[in-house]
Amino acid sequence: MNPLASRPLHIALVGNPNSGKSSLFNSLTGLNQKVGNFPGVTVDKKTGTLSFDHHQKAELIDLPGTYSLYPRRADEWVAYQVLMGTDPDVKADVVLLVADASNLKRNLLFCSQIIDLKIPVVMALTMNDIAAKKGIRIDIAGLEAELGIPVIPVNPRKNKGIPELKKILQQVSRNNTATQNRDFIDTGKLANTAVTGMQELMPGLSDYAAIHYLINHEHFPLEHRMQEAIEQVEKDTQFNPTKTQAEEIMQRYTRIRQIMQQKVLEPGPLEKKLFTDKLDNLLLHHVWGYVILLVVLFLLFQSIFWLAVYPMDGIEWLFTQTGSWLGAHLPEAWWSDLIINGLVAGLSGILVFVPQIMLLFGLITILEDTGYMARISFLSDRLMRKVGLNGKSVMPMVSGFACAVPAIMSARNIENKKERLLTILITPLMSCSARLPVYTILISLVIDDKYYFGFLSLQGLVMMALYLLGTVMALVVSYVMKWFIKIQEKSFFILELPIYRAPRWKNVGITMIEKARIFVTDAGKVIMIISLLLWFLSNYGPGDGMARTETKYATLIQQMPGKTDSLQKHLATEKLQASYAGVLGKAIEPAITPLGFDWKIGIAIITSFAAREVFVGTMATLYSVEESDDASLREKLQAARHADGRPVYTLAAALSLMVFYVLAMQCMSTLAVVKRETKTWKWPVFQFVYMTVLAYSMSWLTYILFS
Repeated sequence: MNPLASRPLHIALVGNPNSGKSSLFNSLTGLNQKVGNFPGVTVDKKTGTLSFDHHQKAELIDLPGTYSLYPRRADEWVAYQVLMGTDPDVKADVVLLVADASNLKRNLLFCSQIIDLKIPVVMALTMNDIAAKKGIRIDIAGLEAELGIPVIPVNPRKNKGIPELKKILQQVSRNNTATQNRDFIDTGKLANTAVTGMQELMPGLSDYAAIHYLINHEHFPLEHRMQEAIEQVEKDTQFNPTKTQAEEIMQRYTRIRQIMQQKVLEPGPLEKKLFTDKLDNLLLHHVWGYVILLVVLFLLFQSIFWLAVYPMDGIEWLFTQTGSWLGAHLPEAWWSDLIINGLVAGLSGILVFVPQIMLLFGLITILEDTGYMARISFLSDRLMRKVGLNGKSVMPMVSGFACAVPAIMSARNIENKKERLLTILITPLMSCSARLPVYTILISLVIDDKYYFGFLSLQGLVMMALYLLGTVMALVVSYVMKWFIKIQEKSFFILELPIYRAPRWKNVGITMIEKARIFVTDAGKVIMIISLLLWFLSNYGPGDGMARTETKYATLIQQMPGKTDSLQKHLATEKLQASYAGVLGKAIEPAITPLGFDWKIGIAIITSFAAREVFVGTMATLYSVEESDDASLREKLQAARHADGRPVYTLAAALSLMVFYVLAMQCMSTLAVVKRETKTWKWPVFQFVYMTVLAYSMSWLTYILFS
């Protein structure tokens, strides 16, 4: 009886990067997917359900792309542990290996290593259309005979070969295939005595698996006694890991050359270049390449605002209407206020970001699918390296102009731990769209609406300077921090430039849905908790201060019924002043006075920690003005005075406040995502502290310079 019949079949999907693995995964599983993390590491664990005939199902596990069975990065170690059978949480019954037909020689190295592990393997041969354009012809039957495994040509974009692939996977799982797994290399010539000793300790290991246990046993979950026994075998047989690995690779490439000569027909080197090569001459040009890159990034940046504004406005309108309806139908009680101003407002703060997140990841997926994302990383690598990053840090930083939350999530594709951490720590310095309401109202207050040369707006130039300040400070901070973060993992920016292809719209849609779901379910939990906490701080206060305020205004309203609306606004302001949030504002006023801020700005800084755009709404409440009445709010802010009669919003104070919002970590959802990505509170706390200190220092300096 087949032991797999009693439990679901588990299939591991592996392959080189850019081999078409993601396309095949999406084609086989459709929307039956979920994304998590492999235990102990921040590496995406993508799984999906694959349906066979007769209602049989299997779980397909998409392992990180890797070039060989000798891992270097954290994601490669994840794939390696699964293939070696040492991962306690992920067990693979069958390996589905994806190989690029247009680059078969490179793919066969990884393929041959998996074959020699003696585990059930099926090869899905992708990019056959590209191979045909290059003039490459492959003898499929001959390749199957040489490798000893089934080889199925597929085109996931057009669903070609998928039914045949599923049928073969079923047959392999039942040990019912015509092909026979054979040795690819002679492991006896590598380390025969050591292999025999290892197999005596662990019977059932293939010769090649025994070599890997000898090389990497320290990384496997083995008992201390077994670790010592393996060390003894290495010592007794004088096993040399480096020499063994080098001889193995030589053997493999000798055999791969023979297979390529016999089973693959390739054109000569003088054949006509593909369209990809011609396009790269322009897009990777030392001048025009950067011009085109800036245009693409500008369009990406603007598209997120242009396209997201409508669904975001719709979500805000929906929650405004919901809040109004609830306010009209729920009784006046603390729990109804909690629902309206705590729960509904908190939920609105989560969902309003979803359109930006979906659009951002959709556009980034299009850039990845077309092959241009790799070119962006290649072009920017030189600058990024000087500050401790690499080319792959560019897209998270650019994404940060829309929202730091998805930008930090997209930093996962940076393999180097130090560079990934640096990217996460500096990305919130990029001016996100939530800062725009703050910039807009403050610029309109203190910057004249005049133009230079007839088209250069002074207000627009100040706005651009704020975005530039965040970007420059991000690079400076990264340069400084690279000397202090003691992660000694060596960085190699080795990047294969994929061919240009049309985007897979189904894949774009799946990615957008998945990223939105992760944001809502993971970061959303923390946002809701802190939103409810902020509601409490704004609605309750120490002692009987708020009660006395209500009593005072109840009397005034009775005495002056014609001024009820005005008195209600003043009541809201004084209640906020008497609340815990107001007490905090007064408490921090001595600390923020050197920056040119008063206690009301202090409250706005505290409340806008939920989301920076809350600043405008908080100021509207504090100055007893309707939130939608922007003109009146500007007038009130212009008329605001300190106790000694000095204007609150001078040029120096407004610029100081803008600089503070450029550099300060005023976003709880960003901290929540940093905690999720780094799996510790250490780095979000450090990030909050360094950004607050930086913001305070630069804000103080700005106030001094312009006073």
